[in-house]
Amino acid sequence: MASTVSAHTAFFSAIFAAVILGGCNNSTSASSGVPVSASSAPSAAANGGLTISGSPPSSVAAGSSYSFRPTAGDAPGAALTFAIKNQPGWARFDPTTGTLAGTPSSAYVGSSGEIVISVTDGSATAALAAFSIQVTQTTVGAAALSWAVPTAVTGTELAGYHIYYGASSTQLTQVVNIANPDSTSFVVDNLATGTWYFAIKSYTSSDVESSLSAIVSVTI
Repeated sequence: MASTVSAHTAFFSAIFAAVILGGCNNSTSASSGVPVSASSAPSAAANGGLTISGSPPSSVAAGSSYSFRPTAGDAPGAALTFAIKNQPGWARFDPTTGTLAGTPSSAYVGSSGEIVISVTDGSATAALAAFSIQVTQTTVGAAALSWAVPTAVTGTELAGYHIYYGASSTQLTQVVNIANPDSTSFVVDNLATGTWYFAIKSYTSSDVESSLSAIVSVTI
């Protein structure tokens, strides 16, 4: 899949093109629409009348929400309290419901330790089998950008370009500095799934920037 768009400033024209797509793993449900895979079989444990069961999702994409709540049962009226061992740093745990939830950032890409969720009624304890959660990288694409060198620059000589981009057309918060006036292309990688917006400015050796080009977008 590729798209071609163009933008202009007083100093130069720019052509933004070519979205390079990567593959996605096959998986099942995710609350944010990004894949989350579930473990192949549910886990269950019992201690007398106290039981706990559930099938925690075994992976979540960075930036996506994760949630798992086990099912526990006991004699009517029994007060149950949940506990966890090896809680991931990105997740929160509710001792009242046993819910483990959170949204991991890309800093947590990799596998968690062996997590154990248990429940007690004050006299007996039951626990799920240990499980781990794999946080996967969401980076799947890149945008290859190209532009024409300005034909005229007022004042001092051309020194380079600033590429501004972001996931919102009103928040181009990420900046790439191209400190070479002869450059006419650049690849912005590590782009997650979604629509990304780009604009560019040239700048002179005295750090004077041109006006921002028209904002253009590509969808990964």
